[in-house]
Amino acid sequence: MTSIPACPMCSMENTYPDATNYVCADCGHEWPIATEGANENDELVIRDANGNRLADGDDVVLIKDLKVRGSSQVIKQGTKVRGIRVVGGDHDVEAKVAGSAMMLKSEFLKKV
Repeated sequence: MTSIPACPMCSMENTYPDATNYVCADCGHEWPIATEGANENDELVIRDANGNRLADGDDVVLIKDLKVRGSSQVIKQGTKVRGIRVVGGDHDVEAKVAGSAMMLKSEFLKKV
């Protein structure tokens, strides 16, 4: 028999499973059962502007002119970027564009 976790809100152990949620009988708090194993299989999934999954080594094309922060340079729409590297964070793709290493947002990229 699997053990039912204590309530994360009130820490009482008077909880029970109800369909896809655990419910605390003391405070009435509900939380999903599926969150227990979700952290074990978390994987970084980055998608381009069309929803295609990006992976390390993919080639992409810019779908919008992008200004380079700290410079007057602009990277034009249609510029092909080869061999990207997927990383976490706000700017989730790292690549070399025109000989300079840059961090790009995947929402402005299209997989080739």
